[in-house]
Amino acid sequence: MNDRPSVLALTPLLLFLAVFFGAGLWFTSRGDTMGFYQLHAPVAILPALALALWIAHRRGVPAMDKLLEGIGDSNIILMCLIFLLAGAFATVTKQIGAVDAVVSLGVGALPPALILPGLFLMAGFLSLAVGSSMGTIAAVTPIALGVADASGLDRALVIGAVLGGATFGDNLSVISDTAIAAARTQGCSVRAKFRENFKIALPAALLTLGILGFVGEASPVESSEHASPWLILPYLLVLGLAIAGFDVLVVLGIGLVFAAVIGAIFAADGYSPIQFTGDIYSGFESVVEITLLALLIGGLGALIKASGGLAWLAAQISRIARGSTGLRSGEWSLAALASLTDVFTANNTVAILISGNVARDIAERHGVPPARAASLLDIFVCSVQSLLPYGAQILLAASLASLSPLALIGKAHYCWALLGGTVLFMLWPGRRREAAAQIT
Repeated sequence: MNDRPSVLALTPLLLFLAVFFGAGLWFTSRGDTMGFYQLHAPVAILPALALALWIAHRRGVPAMDKLLEGIGDSNIILMCLIFLLAGAFATVTKQIGAVDAVVSLGVGALPPALILPGLFLMAGFLSLAVGSSMGTIAAVTPIALGVADASGLDRALVIGAVLGGATFGDNLSVISDTAIAAARTQGCSVRAKFRENFKIALPAALLTLGILGFVGEASPVESSEHASPWLILPYLLVLGLAIAGFDVLVVLGIGLVFAAVIGAIFAADGYSPIQFTGDIYSGFESVVEITLLALLIGGLGALIKASGGLAWLAAQISRIARGSTGLRSGEWSLAALASLTDVFTANNTVAILISGNVARDIAERHGVPPARAASLLDIFVCSVQSLLPYGAQILLAASLASLSPLALIGKAHYCWALLGGTVLFMLWPGRRREAAAQIT
């Protein structure tokens, strides 16, 4: 394998983005409101894969082996299984009437102004407890969609609140894989990283709650006369199992079977095994596009890494960091390293693992305390990941809500607030003495 740094190795991802977004903008400019659905992402990525294979071959990399290795990566396969089960769970619970029951029996009691903040807090609490933004999005999105339809709120606004809450909890959770990876690579404890992270994340969350209380015009949610309170049990079981620490695949699998049982007993028109199996497959079909894209993105990322693209990126940022001094320049270098690595890997945990050693070297050179370095890494990879239109989180949410990923980017208020708050924190004067005290 030839993993010498190479800027050429980064061009396939740039080609994919140019083709996908270029086609979407072109169709939209011609008056097509569904312009970004005309060229599907799994097709748009094919030229990029061809280019990546050619570059890898020219650099002496076993191109097809690396492509298949990336597609078959355990993280990618796990992600795809989550997509499939999440799609099935969302479809089954909707068909038995669970979404309508949650809306009429629970959210109907909330004042319209508190619906969006309530969804943000629900997603934030679950994600904080389970340490998984993906699991949170899969569990909460079906509820949020029912809320959107019943209250008249824009679907993108509602799902944006869920996406923000999932990012908030995942970024802060002490059991999140990103938090653990960030702390380990920077040589600090997860709790120390949490304390540093919390000082930045809390103001961003409070600002987001304030924004969500004022945006959107919700109508009071009308209760359904036929809603059985027992139909909400699948959601309660899923939330409970997730908080208890069960694996997300186990949680969704149990929830899926339990939803069928509850539907058979309490659904207004009953729920047969034939309907159940048909709805499972319909749920699978609803997430085929993002499942294919996840597999192909995994292969593209493996080719870019094997061809030296990520090594070139890390080398450039490390070189810039060496040419400057001071705490602030070190923090900016960490932010750039984390963000760009995540853009080119579309996986926040992988981005931290890849950039961790370079980040630690930058932090030591510039006097950035380990806990702060870990916090910055985690903040930027989580925020950027939740805003990537080809990232797993936004793809899952958009697929379940039948929305374009681009429609969600501007509605993820917390992600933008966290990025803005972190930049202000980095620019805040008088922190050099605080950092020196933490190191000593």
